[in-house]
Amino acid sequence: MSKDTLNVSGVTYTTADANYFKKRTLKRSAGLWGLWGLAVAAVISGDFSGWNFGIGFAGFGGMLIAFAVLIFMYYGMMFSIGEMAAAMPHSGGAYSFARSALGPWGGLATGLAETIEYVATTAVIVFFSASYANSITAELLGLSLPMFVWYIILYAVFVLLNAAGSAISFKFAIVVSIISIAILLVFSAMALFSGKLDFNSLWNIAPEEGQSAFLPYGWLPILFALPYAMWFFLGIEELPLAAEESHNPVRDIPRAGLIARTTLIITGLLVLFLNTALVGAEEISAAGEPLLDGFRAMVGDGAAAVLALFALIGLLASLQGIMFAYGRNMYSLSRAGYYPKVFSLTGKRQTPYVALTVGAIIGFVALVTVDSLGGAGGVAGAIVLNIAVWGAVIAYVLQMISFIVLRKKFPKANRPYKSPWGIPGAVIAAVVSIAIFFGFFINEPARPAIIAIAVIYAIMLLSFAIYGRKNLILSPEEEYAVSGGLHGDPQKEGYGGKVEEELLAMDGVDDDKK
Repeated sequence: MSKDTLNVSGVTYTTADANYFKKRTLKRSAGLWGLWGLAVAAVISGDFSGWNFGIGFAGFGGMLIAFAVLIFMYYGMMFSIGEMAAAMPHSGGAYSFARSALGPWGGLATGLAETIEYVATTAVIVFFSASYANSITAELLGLSLPMFVWYIILYAVFVLLNAAGSAISFKFAIVVSIISIAILLVFSAMALFSGKLDFNSLWNIAPEEGQSAFLPYGWLPILFALPYAMWFFLGIEELPLAAEESHNPVRDIPRAGLIARTTLIITGLLVLFLNTALVGAEEISAAGEPLLDGFRAMVGDGAAAVLALFALIGLLASLQGIMFAYGRNMYSLSRAGYYPKVFSLTGKRQTPYVALTVGAIIGFVALVTVDSLGGAGGVAGAIVLNIAVWGAVIAYVLQMISFIVLRKKFPKANRPYKSPWGIPGAVIAAVVSIAIFFGFFINEPARPAIIAIAVIYAIMLLSFAIYGRKNLILSPEEEYAVSGGLHGDPQKEGYGGKVEEELLAMDGVDDDKK
């Protein structure tokens, strides 16, 4: 069959056959509150588990400072992402932004970082959900299952839920987000009226010589606490991935991001202060189920297990939300040819079921591998959490660079929404992300994550150099980048068509290929 090709930026694009995009179609199902629900659902598990490890590194004072720094970082970043998402309403998100600003290699590097972030984050949530679930069944039913069995159950259920259709996903996200917030508010009210709060226990970690109760290990460990403070917000940046499934992405993605940020700051502060004051800073610093421990401190083991059933909902909310993210991230990279093209098939329900399944398998293997290497007892969660955060900070830095480059590279591009913090906001977010990035290098417990990510990047970049860069497809993200922003919203302007024909005509028509 005769195929047109385009050679640009060191890569080769080839036309797809007539059914290519028909087999890779997403459905618009989300309004403002569906997007809010998705953002909150993806993140709110950070209030239930994982954040507490930061106290072990830096004490409560260090964790509080890290939390405050992260608020500024996420405001600067989300304003910047909102501007880029409104200009590029494609499902590619970070990959799309970086592709336009930094070329195909930059797009792949950023998209891969987000794949690592979202797949690893899902695995962390599965780990903590399994820990909660097993504690509940052990205390109420006397039933304890191997962790890998819980992993299989959780992945299977939520892959099926996400594959059932985007409308179901968004409705589920709204419901579980509301329930999760209600649980945290009930927990907070119980804590305030329990008589068990001891704010002096926020400072019960014995300080090292020359240090204070506020910063028991000094100033430097704040760097080590930043990744765990990120856990209160990690995943909120997934919103642009829903652009092709949003009724009005230009208007609703920036608005939903702002409302979700405010929601998560409030719930994060409640948990940080009240959960720690109930359990104690030293005791909570290594807890696998900190909220469950908080319930235990108030009502005892038996009743706590019942209440933890509700706490588990928060983790499951994020499991659904963040699985949505890796599904769309892998879908968009696959649709363009950076990942195997089969990953972007959507089927009758118009959901990327192959990408969802592949991401689940990778996450399951990662958890089982870490467990087998001695990661049981909470360490597995911490190691995979570090992988997720390290992937995130790479993506954050590259996105902020992309924002700054696009302001200079495409000054006349249509920007329906503009960041109120502008380039300074992107710089703030990039600087904090870089600080977290380098903090990993001097923090020995994070080194397994660094090694794992370095191996992944080496494999993926090598495979792209050998094969992938010669077999790309002019997907909406790629057309926007190559055309300099002429092709905006694919669902309004269509896939391929006139823009694609004009671009391909630049390079002529190839000979027939068999």
